[in-house]
Amino acid sequence: MISKPTTLTLTRARLADQLMDIVLHDDRVAAIHPTGTVRANSETVDLDGRVVMPGLWDHHVHVDMWALRESRLDVSSARSAAECAALVRARLAERPLDPGATLVGTGFQDGTWPDLPTAELLDACTGPVPVVLISHDIHCAWLNTEALRRWAPALRSDGLVLEQDCYELVARINDLPVEHLDALVAESVRRAHARGTVGIVEFERRPNLDSWERRARSGVTMRVACGVYTDHLDDAIRRGLATGDVLPGTRGLVEMGSFKIVVDGSLNTRTAWCHDPFPGLDGEEAFGLQAVGADDLRDLVGRAHEAGITSAVHAIGDRANTLALDTFEKTGARGTIEHAQLVSTRDLERFARLGVAASVQPRHVIDDRDVADRHWHGRTERAFPLASLLSAGARVLFGSDAPVAPLDPWVSMASAVSRADRGQSPWHAEQRISIDQALSASMRHDRLTPGVPADLVVLATDPRALKTEEAGQLAAMPVEATVVAGELVYRRW
Repeated sequence: MISKPTTLTLTRARLADQLMDIVLHDDRVAAIHPTGTVRANSETVDLDGRVVMPGLWDHHVHVDMWALRESRLDVSSARSAAECAALVRARLAERPLDPGATLVGTGFQDGTWPDLPTAELLDACTGPVPVVLISHDIHCAWLNTEALRRWAPALRSDGLVLEQDCYELVARINDLPVEHLDALVAESVRRAHARGTVGIVEFERRPNLDSWERRARSGVTMRVACGVYTDHLDDAIRRGLATGDVLPGTRGLVEMGSFKIVVDGSLNTRTAWCHDPFPGLDGEEAFGLQAVGADDLRDLVGRAHEAGITSAVHAIGDRANTLALDTFEKTGARGTIEHAQLVSTRDLERFARLGVAASVQPRHVIDDRDVADRHWHGRTERAFPLASLLSAGARVLFGSDAPVAPLDPWVSMASAVSRADRGQSPWHAEQRISIDQALSASMRHDRLTPGVPADLVVLATDPRALKTEEAGQLAAMPVEATVVAGELVYRRW
């Protein structure tokens, strides 16, 4: 970590095709003036004409799980349960585990698999070694018999553990020594800085306020808005914290975020709560999962609102989005709908009218397009409706949902503008957005002016010069330097 001077001047920064000097004092932009017109009386860094923009935010992250993913078996390439089990077999043959250890894998997406993930199938590959595979969307886990016995003895399952049971299982598996986890998180923060990320919205299910107070004191240099779940809402209220309040002792970096509540499940797990049934399912479960009743949701969001805490409501299916918007309307609360993956046409205008932002994860457009085509057939023109939301006046915020997608705002932007991966045709091209719109959705402040936080990204080239058909290049945008709160936290040269 590079030490922070009280005042830092970035000379020869390219802003709107002009070379400017940017003066940073403490954690704010103090002045901007043409290069050479004012003598610098501080430490200087010569940017040599590099492009400077406001720093990037990832508005939806599970940082601990993202940090842990690097050390776990990646099974995202599996196109069937049998292929996934074969990856597990190969891993155990290559590097046997220590006695008593559990093999944890991540990233499987069974929504389009031709076969079923069962404990019996994993047992044939693993023997007595406990194996836990966490799905791509973190709404489902696949366990062998030994892992069920060890990690979920109270559950009756043929191998799959869903939704709340899955969340609790993952929390137990991720309950590691603080020192070990914090070291992994610090390294993940360094990698995020190398991609121009200056801030994140944290939605881990642990006591995030405590975690990030500790990490800020230890020198971690990321801005963090800490979300809290129902279990920790009362504690935040007792502390008198409202959304946006900066936590003392965190060098101004950590603030109270939103109250996070989950209304439904996910698309891949077929638990997103929808107006229309998922194909091949019967009864009420065919419409997905309503994770919280309307009255309870209204009471919780209303209680947070009275305390000055905005709400972040997880809603993926169109029925869940309708309920979330109804709740915001009835309570007068403000906040975000997290994901907003399938939205009824009649609900699009309600986002702007109610002052509710759509916090979306554009990489899911790429990762979930095949699953959506299968399970939301005939409705996909309303899936991931980024252009429609913007046209309706909604504020749109971008995030990754890491570890579901990489903690890299450039990957999110590339997905939103292109709606395609390499070699693919755009999926619902009518929902593509512009590069300027994608940049705005990835920033807290989309203009550099005196008084704004001194959070900057320095680039070798200007992404706004790319054409729409070149949007795929955004994913590999070369980042030269990153500044957080006036501190140079990453530098390539």
